[in-house]
Formats: sequence, C-alpha cells, structure tokens
Amino acid sequence: MNEETFNLSIRKFLKMVGVNSQREIEQAVTKAIASGAIAGTEAFPAKVTLEVDGLKLSVNFDGEIRLQ
Repeated sequence: MNEETFNLSIRKFLKMVGVNSQREIEQAVTKAIASGAIAGTEAFPAKVTLEVDGLKLSVNFDGEIRLQ
C-alpha cells in the first residue's frame, strides 16, 4: 500500500463529500426559508452514514445543524 496515495485519496473523497454536502444543505435551507416552511431560527438533527462496502465498513455520525 502506498500511504501517500491512500491518504490523498481519503482527503479528496472527504473534501468532495464536505463541499457537496454543505451546498446541498445550504440550498435546502434557502428553499425552506423562501417557501415559509421554516423560520430560519431552527436547529436540525443531522446524520451521515459512511459506507465502504469493500471493507465492510458502516459508521454513523450524528450531529446538529443550527441556523441561529
């Protein structure tokens, strides 16, 4: 195994997930505020599941997204 290649590929994957996840959440919040579905002061529980089938890895991460 090449440690450098391995670490770079993990970082690239996590950056892609982080950037795209943030964009999706921001768009969902903007749409919900515009439609009046939320006030913009809420906090939402959030959950991410990381799966790597080839490693039989499945891990949940729980957190909260606060708008104010």
